[in-house]
Amino acid sequence: MAVLIAHCSRLRSNRAYISSFIFILKSNQTKKFYIITVIAGAEADVLSDLNYDLKIGGRTFKIGSRTFIMGILNVTPDSFSDGGRFFSLDSAVAQAHRMVDEGADIIDVGGESTRPSSGQVSTEEERKRVIPVIKRLLDEIKVPVSIDTYKPEIAEEALELGVHLVNDVNAFREAGMAEVVAKYDVPCVLMHFAGGPHNMVPDPQYENLMEDIKLFLFERIKAAEAAGIAKEKIILDPGIGFSKKKEHNLEILRKLGDLRTLGQPLLIGTSRKSFIGDVLERPPDERLYGTLASLVISIMHKVDFVRVHDVKEAFDAVRLADAVLR
Repeated sequence: MAVLIAHCSRLRSNRAYISSFIFILKSNQTKKFYIITVIAGAEADVLSDLNYDLKIGGRTFKIGSRTFIMGILNVTPDSFSDGGRFFSLDSAVAQAHRMVDEGADIIDVGGESTRPSSGQVSTEEERKRVIPVIKRLLDEIKVPVSIDTYKPEIAEEALELGVHLVNDVNAFREAGMAEVVAKYDVPCVLMHFAGGPHNMVPDPQYENLMEDIKLFLFERIKAAEAAGIAKEKIILDPGIGFSKKKEHNLEILRKLGDLRTLGQPLLIGTSRKSFIGDVLERPPDERLYGTLASLVISIMHKVDFVRVHDVKEAFDAVRLADAVLR
């Protein structure tokens, strides 16, 4: 077994700074890669106490204090759950106001569906969809606004307007994206996605799902840092529903705490997704209760952000779960 990378970082908990040693190993026999994390001076679950201030726009998010809600605003005609409902400018802005009133901490604006059968949207079309909405929201709402895009051109235009966070399902694999985010010095969300947008793996196979996710996200953290992005500004998303089967999504929920060894805040996006429908035999508009159950399970693993369509209902579930678990 050969050691390819040995990385050491100091992580903050409520109790103390602790050292995290991450080893990436390659087996001489199987030629396969493994990621091993060793927590020095503390048990691994101390990472559930990750606690620091993350500035997003003009607000301070005290990581570890409670679970924050990101409201989904799809400005698309073809999103799997609410495609077309908020496609006009006025309906999109009204929905954003509604979600803020219901308790959303962040509004995440996206102009391109990444569901398996969706077609790729041109940069110009995505710009037409999201930029007018972003301009209105930055003027009208009091919470941070996020742009959900993997295109550096869209991210830069949104950031130039004053957007506060970039949510990239492609985890900076598009050339220039990391450099754009570093230039504007904003937080980001990096998601695990085998294949990538519009190249979703139809029959995904993972020898060790959680280790594969950890290795991918570790590499993307390093790429972000190399571009000049501070580690404290990186949020991780395991990519529920993206190139994953039902059993993979359930395993992520079951073992979500494993990702704490990477030492970053976690975001989960389970809202109305197909694995909930597969388990409950429900269409997207009947997956609310399954979604709420998945949120509570995630909070049990100390997730920091939940990304949802139904903010009002999620707010109550999150608030009660936090009261018990935090």
